[in-house]
Amino acid sequence: MSTAANTTAPAAGEKRPPVILCIGMAGSGKTTFMQRLNAHLHAKKQPPYILNLDPAVAALPFSANIDIRDTVNYKEVMKQYNLGPNGGILTALNLFTTKFDQVLGFVEKRAPSLDYILVDTPGQIEIFTWSASGSIITDTLAATYPTMIAYIIDTPRTAAPATFMSNMLYACSILYKTKVPFILVFNKTDVKPHDFAVEWMTDFEAFQEALQKDKTYMSSLMNSMSLVLDEFYAHLKVVGVSAVTGAGMDDFLKAVDEAVVEYDQEYKPELERVLEERRLKKEAEKEEQMARLMKDMAMDEKGKEVSFGGKGHTSTKGKKPLRGMTVDEDDEEEEDDDDEDDDREPRYRDDDDSENDDYEGYRVEEEERRNRMEDESLKRFLAGKRVD
Repeated sequence: MSTAANTTAPAAGEKRPPVILCIGMAGSGKTTFMQRLNAHLHAKKQPPYILNLDPAVAALPFSANIDIRDTVNYKEVMKQYNLGPNGGILTALNLFTTKFDQVLGFVEKRAPSLDYILVDTPGQIEIFTWSASGSIITDTLAATYPTMIAYIIDTPRTAAPATFMSNMLYACSILYKTKVPFILVFNKTDVKPHDFAVEWMTDFEAFQEALQKDKTYMSSLMNSMSLVLDEFYAHLKVVGVSAVTGAGMDDFLKAVDEAVVEYDQEYKPELERVLEERRLKKEAEKEEQMARLMKDMAMDEKGKEVSFGGKGHTSTKGKKPLRGMTVDEDDEEEEDDDDEDDDREPRYRDDDDSENDDYEGYRVEEEERRNRMEDESLKRFLAGKRVD
């Protein structure tokens, strides 16, 4: 949610148009539904703001305010990255998501004059619902505007219990992944009414009766799953529409209004709680880092206080001992007899002095000292005073 972090929520009282993310299997009539909904809203003098996120669509039957195809060339992406169709769509969507903060900027400028924001997604449903870019786009929009999922279902192809159960399982997975209000839209009701689907969702016995007609190995599995999905159906809004005739569009808009209320009552408080937890966690991490830094600085200050104890010793703060301050073993006997040399203190140099100059001066002094010691030893030998 890095993009989402850059967004700012509208001020209190500012208009927040609902965002409708249209998702559906390939061939479910998703784009045709978008066209009909767009025409219906224009007829009501409520023109929506439309975002197209499908880079592979050849032609749109409606005009999009922001089109991913204007930013990313889908075929060029396939060619440059050596990808197939699905990989090209996913990569194009990822590239577009990197600039989604600019998209939000355009939407924010128009938001006060809008009633609805429609988002058309790629026909390959898994590319949007299970990709990182799809999650970022959904979470970013939901952090700013009342956002909902409109899951488009091909009603004639859902007449069989197996296909119906497959659609419901996929809808369930999307709902629990996005956690935003969810609307089941049974499309193509002009071909087959969706009454059977509503009955199966509300009457458990009716679906069990339909399962008994299925003699395949899937019947027992679907029978078990139907028990699990019974609770899932209770939280869904179901409408039937016809993208061809326009039937059911008003019912769909009523479901959208209900989803906005659900967003304000359930999703928004949860979002604020998560954001507050994240803020407190960041503050705690900053305080911990600051405490660790202060502790390290205190230890550094203690390390600078270096001194030599004992009578007659001087402070060596800011000074370093010269290199090579060792005494040859051959000269130990002479140094024991020489009181002046025994009382010698270590020499130190300032940090600002050149190391080469210090070493050269020390070498000269050492040579002179050894010469004096040799002279003294020679005199003592001649005088018969050499000490064994």
